[in-house]
Amino acid sequence: MIEHLVDSIITRGDLGHLALMMWAGGASLAAAMLLKELSAANRRFDAFVRELHHFNARLFDGD
Repeated sequence: MIEHLVDSIITRGDLGHLALMMWAGGASLAAAMLLKELSAANRRFDAFVRELHHFNARLFDGD
């Protein structure tokens, strides 16, 4: 399917559109990976803050 699409674009001489399609695909992939990493970092930070809250609660409840 992809090979047919690429061959069709190349035979019509529309290499600019092929390059734009490849750039858009790469940019979309990079954005998806960035969002995945951002989500993982947010979960790690949330776990850190939760543990810090538990530590402080134990520390100050002892007074």
